[in-house]
Amino acid sequence: MSLTVKDLEKVQQQLPNYRMELVNGEIIVMSPSGYESDEVATRLSTFINIWVMPRNLGRVTGSSAGFVLPNSDTRAPDVSFVQAGRLRRAPRSFAELTPDLMVEVKSPTDSLTKLREKIDEFLSLGTRVGILIHPEQEWVEVRRADGEPLTLRDGEVLTVPDLLPGWEVKVEDLWSPEFD
Repeated sequence: MSLTVKDLEKVQQQLPNYRMELVNGEIIVMSPSGYESDEVATRLSTFINIWVMPRNLGRVTGSSAGFVLPNSDTRAPDVSFVQAGRLRRAPRSFAELTPDLMVEVKSPTDSLTKLREKIDEFLSLGTRVGILIHPEQEWVEVRRADGEPLTLRDGEVLTVPDLLPGWEVKVEDLWSPEFD
């Protein structure tokens, strides 16, 4: 039996403390990401939001915002951005579209292969840019449907000029700081 978005919503009402995705008709319970990976996702989200909000470019969300994709899956990237013209009002439930930008941050239990597959699925369904961040190895991979992945490391700058004109962040600014 293949489950639907309505089934996912019912299960989430019964288990509100669990993050879930609907993939190929099955509900997948997402494990907590780990402190470092969530901090990195929050840092990137903050850097993007600081640029997006005063310019009214669109909406930036975290891992609790789900998207009902054209293939009927409901997925939730760690960070996402949707341009203002595509989502004029925030939906109360899941957004029924693909985000323009989606980001996955590798946690200790994540598989790089599965994260790349998730990003590539979003790209095949209309997302323009997918970013994979690996905090432990300190690299960022920018993926697009029409090209080879671009890997960035410390000393380089992450930009997404087609979606966030003028925005940039140094790769090393994404990592969790160490306090003395």
